[in-house]
Amino acid sequence: MNIHAKKAARFLVLFLFVGITIPSAKAQQSRITSNFNAGWKFFKGDAKQGESMSFDDTKWREINLPHDWSIEGPFNEKWASATAYLPGGIGWYRKTFSLAKDMQNKYVAIYFDGVYKNSEVWINGHFLGKRPNGFISFEYDLTPYLHKTGKNTVAVRVDHSQFADSRWYTGSGINRNVSLIAVEPVHVQQWGVAFSTPMVSKETASALAKVSVQNQTSKLQEVTVRATLTDQKNNVVSSGEAHIKIGKNSVFNETIPLTVKLPELWSVDHPNLYQLTVKTYVAGKETDKYTDEVGIRSFYFDADKGFFLNGENLKLKGVCLHDDAGALGTAVPAEVWERRLEKLKEGGCDAIRMSHNPHADYFYKLADQLGFLVMDEAFDEWETGKNKWIAGWNVGKPGKDGYHEYFKDWADEDLKDMMLRNRNRPSIIMWSIGNEVDYPNDPYSDPILNTGRNPQIYGKGYLSDHPGAKRLGELSKQLVKVAKDVDTTRPITAALAGVVMSNTTSYPENLDIVGYNYQEYRYQEDHKEFPKRVIYGSENGLSLDAWLAVEDNSFISGQFLWTGVDYLGEANKWPSRSSGAGLLDLAGNPKPIFYFRKSLWTSKPTISLAVTDAPVDSTKPKLNYGKLKASWNWANGKTVQVAGFTNCSTAELFLNGKSLGKKSQTPEKIIFWNILYQPGELVVKGFQDGKTVADTLRSSGKATQIRTHFYKSKLQKDAKMAQIELQLVDEKGIAVGDDDREVSITVSGAGKLAGLESGSSVSHEDYKSNKRATLNGKLLIFVQSAQKNGLIKVTLTSAGLPTKTINYDQ
Repeated sequence: MNIHAKKAARFLVLFLFVGITIPSAKAQQSRITSNFNAGWKFFKGDAKQGESMSFDDTKWREINLPHDWSIEGPFNEKWASATAYLPGGIGWYRKTFSLAKDMQNKYVAIYFDGVYKNSEVWINGHFLGKRPNGFISFEYDLTPYLHKTGKNTVAVRVDHSQFADSRWYTGSGINRNVSLIAVEPVHVQQWGVAFSTPMVSKETASALAKVSVQNQTSKLQEVTVRATLTDQKNNVVSSGEAHIKIGKNSVFNETIPLTVKLPELWSVDHPNLYQLTVKTYVAGKETDKYTDEVGIRSFYFDADKGFFLNGENLKLKGVCLHDDAGALGTAVPAEVWERRLEKLKEGGCDAIRMSHNPHADYFYKLADQLGFLVMDEAFDEWETGKNKWIAGWNVGKPGKDGYHEYFKDWADEDLKDMMLRNRNRPSIIMWSIGNEVDYPNDPYSDPILNTGRNPQIYGKGYLSDHPGAKRLGELSKQLVKVAKDVDTTRPITAALAGVVMSNTTSYPENLDIVGYNYQEYRYQEDHKEFPKRVIYGSENGLSLDAWLAVEDNSFISGQFLWTGVDYLGEANKWPSRSSGAGLLDLAGNPKPIFYFRKSLWTSKPTISLAVTDAPVDSTKPKLNYGKLKASWNWANGKTVQVAGFTNCSTAELFLNGKSLGKKSQTPEKIIFWNILYQPGELVVKGFQDGKTVADTLRSSGKATQIRTHFYKSKLQKDAKMAQIELQLVDEKGIAVGDDDREVSITVSGAGKLAGLESGSSVSHEDYKSNKRATLNGKLLIFVQSAQKNGLIKVTLTSAGLPTKTINYDQ
């Protein structure tokens, strides 16, 4: 459907807050977007002539999309630690369908939000195209090859035979949503509306709706284009209109200005959204209706004062996120990420870095709705491959397969398409053209690596057989130009791992703002040497010092922690198969370190307890975060270290009702007590400005029953994935964290079990099994609803515990 624009005559008429009555066709919708996820056939392996209409797929497995075959396993040491010791391979998908009656006289396209990777697509045996990048959305025009009243077959071949092609888990297959889109011959082009807000104040806002209208007829068309903004109460707040003439088989771009009085600004605390509707008319008949949610906000970065949103200075409290969800792999419904993001928001997080690729399209809309600022990122490597670890992170000989094989031919288009798809998202405040492409010696090198501090480096010093760092400047210049041709309303950035090396090139100066990965020590000296450079932490550790480098330097805009949630891949030696770097585990449960971050990032008084029995030096009260537990079950008489994560000025600890002392906040931002364990109840109270907050840990007995909590999505009206949080409890109802046991789940009725996630990073249990061991007494159950409504019954059993049954209607 994409045709290059041609010049056409035009004239513009603007209307604000007033309307013109234009008759519209009532017989059918002008634009139809149909979910195309149901009713596919899948085969793991290669299939000769699998694209043919006559191919027999009756023995293939029936599935619904999204689908990730890698997560079905099994885990095996012969695969790569980088990608979670899970298989890749080749897979085929086929779907036979009849075109709905209201689509038969329209132009019909198929839209894939992402297919990992090397997808090849056919319709009725006709080859439509190949897309190597597994993270990019794309669309093909089906119209010339469709049987309007007969059967049609879409076939997709996916080649992920290079299983160690990434530094983290990517999944395999059609792992995002698919849609059919039907439009009239005159319509808004794919991603053909760009909404921007060049001037914003509390009193008024000016906006621009740039519309690309496509004419697929064989004659010149006179078209009316109308843009309307409505608020959350469905009140029209602004509208504008243009009349244009578009030549045959061409595209014409028109910009419609809009003005909004007393705008409801989008912000992290108040993510107000408007609906933008763009309609096209030919001879008074509606030929298209495009809708999108947009926001009105202003922002800028200042080299000395940091980041400003709607005129207010704001520190970015961000996390990096990969796009898997444990048991579901990368085929993740929106409601699963909604639950995770709500928890991160509770912990004070207000920004997300899409590491290190475009994510599913719904993810950005969740960020809009929940109030997250977003760094959208295109690539993890450019023209030369990075190390992909096979036997464990930094262990043995790495592989080199990856996106670099396609960079020369596809990078410009992939970057452009990422930005076109997402440019209307108010949450996005920067575009990143690369992550750690300048990682020292992986692959680029420079003699300066023989000097200075290089916290991240592969090998020792300069490696003369590696490509020279100068190339970073040349390639970044090319990518920045591509990005600027798409969008000039947001800065272009990149996450630099080897700043000492990149500073010898034009790479940093090609960027609008420069991200530093794990190089807080360079903030002040580089700010002095490059006073016009905007610097921020694009990837950072969880330490207090890394945060103080943001808080204590006004010129640093914020940080993005590695990471918000544990993720599959980038693992250590077997049996490890996932990274435990997150604030939340794979099941979306907060770890003790989450509450430390909450105490740093939130202003409302908060306090949480965590305990470790690791050796303690009372003169240097530093925690071993990996040993911390929110548990009060330890060996009698053992010395334990109790940590109070709090933003309160003082806190008091009580054991079985007896005060163990009131203490003031420490330079470590954690209040510590070293005490002898005795069972019972541990309570901490925090005091701040006349307010008291508290947290309690109780000693538990053995597990005697199963408690569940049903998570319900607030934003997904058609949510099909139920998330049931399981907790083992004792006879008093106290959570049990040290009596883990296997639980079996059966689902009947109008649903099926989609997966079980404990959060373990070393478990090799089958992710598609109906049983799994709890971790710290917890388990997350995913239940997928059927396409039709009905009652779902979930039964939970475990040896020695009463059976628990949950009935619900989807």
